[in-house]
Amino acid sequence: MKVESVHVYPVKATAPTSLAAAQVEFGGLRGDRRWMVIDEAGDWVTASRSDALLGVTAELGDRRLRLTAEGRPEITVDEPVAGRVVPVAISRLETAVDAGDTAAEWFSAIVGEPVRLVWQDDPAKREVGEKHGGHPDDRVSLADVAPLLLTTTASLDQLNRWIAEDHEPETVVMRQFRPNVVVDGDIAFAEDDWRNIRIGDVAYRFAEHCDRCVVTTIDPQTLHHSKEPIRSMARHRKWDGKTWFGIRIIPLSTGTLSVGDTVIVE
Repeated sequence: MKVESVHVYPVKATAPTSLAAAQVEFGGLRGDRRWMVIDEAGDWVTASRSDALLGVTAELGDRRLRLTAEGRPEITVDEPVAGRVVPVAISRLETAVDAGDTAAEWFSAIVGEPVRLVWQDDPAKREVGEKHGGHPDDRVSLADVAPLLLTTTASLDQLNRWIAEDHEPETVVMRQFRPNVVVDGDIAFAEDDWRNIRIGDVAYRFAEHCDRCVVTTIDPQTLHHSKEPIRSMARHRKWDGKTWFGIRIIPLSTGTLSVGDTVIVE
């Protein structure tokens, strides 16, 4: 098996950036989910709350972001190293650094309510929760619960076959599942049983299976909302009252993750 694609999401809940290679850090891929949009109460603004975020592209530069979205002027935001520290309501993190008024106004116009862009200044601050497979020294960016999300092409193919069996005139694309690494596996959902994985020169361990939310039902290009893939996963991939696709993994060392890397399950 080999790595088919690698993705980072510089701002949580926005569009992915696809890379030929990414640096693996203990908290995740370098540049992945170090920024997020919060409301006036400090709560993270999800794509299910504002699907317009899925149309925002954030490109990483030298300690800065270039933000683009249809109908909005392009802006550049520097890492706010001396910015104002603000409280945030996201699990296992109490504060982040505000990115300033220009970014706040830009995102507020997109979301349609007053919001702020904030930055995780220290990725070592946030732990991986024990109930999500974390050990005491494990750290994570602003990703949901673990450093990386892995999916496979075989599983997506099987899911689309299930959708077709129900005579639905649609398919889902991998981008709807927001993975960091996509593997061109041959056996659908074989990753459910992977516990120790080596990709290129970096070893990873399994953290947990990934339960899926309503964001997967939003077409990332058109923003059309559908019942798929949740409907088909509810028939075939439901347990503990949730639907499941992909696995969350934790790096055991630093290194490089590249398209074409060999994937070995140990």
